[in-house]
Amino acid sequence: MFLATLILTSCVSKRKYVSARARATQEYNDNLALNSRITRLEDSLNALHNRVGALGNANENANSELYRTNSELNMSKEQVAAERARVQQLENLIGQQQRAVAALKSKIADALVGFNSNELSVTMKDGRVYISMQEALLFPSGSAVVNPRGKEALAKVASVLNTNSDINIDIEGHTDNKPIHTTEFPDNWALSTGRATAIAHVLIDEYSVSPTKLIASGRSYYLPMASNDTPEGRAQNRRTEIILEPKLDELMQLMNEGPANTASK
Repeated sequence: MFLATLILTSCVSKRKYVSARARATQEYNDNLALNSRITRLEDSLNALHNRVGALGNANENANSELYRTNSELNMSKEQVAAERARVQQLENLIGQQQRAVAALKSKIADALVGFNSNELSVTMKDGRVYISMQEALLFPSGSAVVNPRGKEALAKVASVLNTNSDINIDIEGHTDNKPIHTTEFPDNWALSTGRATAIAHVLIDEYSVSPTKLIASGRSYYLPMASNDTPEGRAQNRRTEIILEPKLDELMQLMNEGPANTASK
């Protein structure tokens, strides 16, 4: 009986040991699985943190880009508004110049009403008034001495010029293509320039037109009005033109300015 009791006790202890060992093994395996899951969760959490950080950086970059875009857009709007204002100002000044030119042409035409169309003409072109005086009105053939009828016409022109201070005056001499070779005028350049200068002196010396307004130049036969193949055409080409342009310094200044300069004002 003692031996049986000892054997029975031994069997019970072994079963408890096996059971305890199995439980320990299970707990160990469970702990391994739990640790593995914790590790995976921690990795996932770190990945999420990294993702959140990346998204935060991307969001910050997007906000910076949006700010830059908005700034550029606002600047573009300001530039567009400035350029529109500049264009409107230019249109107003051009309209003002056109009205000034038309008024000047009317005054000149009224002053010269007593002269015939075969003596002179008054036209408006490219924002300027052209007074085209024929050789027969102003000079003897081949000469640069202004005759009395020509001085009468120049006196009428001077009366308008002296009451309108803001006018630029270009005097251009023109000839036909027939060669000239005299002691005084060796070629058509000299004749055309001499005639323009003679008219400038009449306006300045006899009719008190300010010399600071005047430019005298010769064009020889290189800017004809008509064909030089006929006597009538050559007669039209032998002319002196007084070209008048109202000063509009504000317009020239605005045209020379760029949009950036205008926008900065």
